[in-house]
Amino acid sequence: MTPTIVQFTPLPSLTHPSFWHKLTELKLDVLKLSDAEVEISATYRVGRLIEDRESGPGAFVGVGGSLGVEEESFAHSVDASLPSGSANYNTIEDFKAADKSKLFNDAADKIWTSIQTSRSTTLLNSFLLITYADLKKYRYYYWFAFPAFTSSPAWHIDDNPGWVGAESVFTHEQMQNIHEQLHSSEKRLAYFLVRSSPDGISVVPVEDYNPQKDTVETTVIGFIDPSAQPQNPGWPLRNLLAYLRSLYPQSTSTLRILSWRDADAPRGPESVPAKGNDVSARPSAVGWEKNVQGKLGPRMADLAPMMDPVRLANQAVDLNLKLMRWRILPELNLEKIAETKCLLLGAGTLGCYVARCLMGWGVRTITFVDSSKVSFSNPVRQPLFKFEDCLNGGKPKAECAAERLKEVWPGINATGHSLSIPMPGHPIPASPPTVLEQTKKDVAKLEELIESHDAVYLLMDSRESRWLPTVIGRAKDKLVLNAALGFDTFLVMRHGARPQAGSIDQRDELGGSKQHLGCYYCNDYRRACRFTRPGLASIAASSAVELMMSVIQHPQGARAPAPRPSPNGTDNQFEEGAEGTSVLGLVPHQLRGYLAQFRNLHIVGAAYDRCTGCSETVVKAYETQGFDMMLNAFNDPKYLERLTGLDKLYEDGEKALADVEWVEEGEDGDDF
Repeated sequence: MTPTIVQFTPLPSLTHPSFWHKLTELKLDVLKLSDAEVEISATYRVGRLIEDRESGPGAFVGVGGSLGVEEESFAHSVDASLPSGSANYNTIEDFKAADKSKLFNDAADKIWTSIQTSRSTTLLNSFLLITYADLKKYRYYYWFAFPAFTSSPAWHIDDNPGWVGAESVFTHEQMQNIHEQLHSSEKRLAYFLVRSSPDGISVVPVEDYNPQKDTVETTVIGFIDPSAQPQNPGWPLRNLLAYLRSLYPQSTSTLRILSWRDADAPRGPESVPAKGNDVSARPSAVGWEKNVQGKLGPRMADLAPMMDPVRLANQAVDLNLKLMRWRILPELNLEKIAETKCLLLGAGTLGCYVARCLMGWGVRTITFVDSSKVSFSNPVRQPLFKFEDCLNGGKPKAECAAERLKEVWPGINATGHSLSIPMPGHPIPASPPTVLEQTKKDVAKLEELIESHDAVYLLMDSRESRWLPTVIGRAKDKLVLNAALGFDTFLVMRHGARPQAGSIDQRDELGGSKQHLGCYYCNDYRRACRFTRPGLASIAASSAVELMMSVIQHPQGARAPAPRPSPNGTDNQFEEGAEGTSVLGLVPHQLRGYLAQFRNLHIVGAAYDRCTGCSETVVKAYETQGFDMMLNAFNDPKYLERLTGLDKLYEDGEKALADVEWVEEGEDGDDF
């Protein structure tokens, strides 16, 4: 009778969605553009028999085990018997063009070298995984290989009826003893020896095999079998047989194999003999997994339908930014940008454009403050609003803008507050008392919002409404950014940070004195216009956001010095390697744009010691007197002038002008 050749059941793969999620994180945060091999590990389960109740008592269905990879596969914390490597390619073209024969042979060589040098079974179950992750569509292309050595001639079953139940060799108590020893081992054994002696049964690693001691009569060689086929052992047995045949060619021509499946029905043959010649040369290997069509080829996992759309959006936003960091700016600190909480005072044209640009940079927290409602003239100029928002008197702008941001990106933390910001020189009536109480509440809420945010944008229509947040932002040492529009001109600037003892924020190159950067009020920029060219707001808004990004990327943050003009350059030429640069480029103090000329100017404005917005006199008065100081500024148009000494300066100036003797030039005077 022709002996029955042993046929092995291939080991199927099973990739848990958490594995792809972890691979995505690893690719975005660690690997980036690297395609270096990554070590991963996996587990497989024993084959099981499950009772089929529909077929009647005693009917069982075999359920084979599979190799499983999941999130923990990257952590090496699992009790895995299959260590391996994974190569992830950056493009689908690289994935298709990969030299798969070389990759497979390298993996097989690694296993064979381990057998010959270390005599360890650790790498016998190694596998290979190549992947390409399309992170925009969440499609993952992958191909597993389980290198297994062939035998020539093939291994075969010695006696009929082939594979028999292990209960014909071991008693129930002995099998229970084997089960307990396997599970009590500190390291789960994929391969083991079952030694029988008068003292009982002992389970030891295959590495303890002793040709003189472990005979066919006394020792059974076992392995954890993922197969559920009655007459076909699982794939891991192939390399175990190659291991034994290579190391012990004279004593392993006949073996007893225990195919350990579930505890109820392990199976084992009486013997598996084979004969071969050269056992030192590496035999050929097979093992690429077939795809769902039953052909040799990769598989594809499409996770987009099963993923949370909000999570998809969050990862998509991060992906674009991280691609920018990988390919162009590896020093870019995206985490710092995402953590920056931005307060937008004004939800009009500037506020809408600033918010959209901040979202593009991955800012997670945006808060709007505005007291007006959406009108019919707004939607065409303010991109966060729609026609429906204007109906029934209009929705509150701040709350509506926050809702629209969440529609664009559900993962953003956007809120809106309808709030009136009191202005200096605009008296608060004493009666009815509710007006004063509401003003106190508005001021307290504004203070709370500025305190809880990192960056404050001043985007209101009027110059006066920017005064109160300027003072509060200065006192609380926040990054304050300003954007103001004319008809075809704009101003974008960052307010200078409050001076610290011994610090130098900016040098006046002309006078040589050490001066700090000023605020919106230091330079008396009064130009404002309610009618602007439609494209101007988006230019100014994006410039303000980009300015903030440059500031927070600078090591000194809000205290970053402005770039120094080159001594021999023109208006927009600066010293190379100056302190006023970050990974994104220059960190200017002010940008003044002229749309009619398509030109921008970089300007450095020094702080004014009598400024009504940022001078220490004003800030300290606010810190000591609180709301009373503000109320004085609201009710008395001359209060801030007296507080800062501007009134005396004006008087001195008028006196100086009065003392000047003006000489009128006659008509016959010389014309120079």
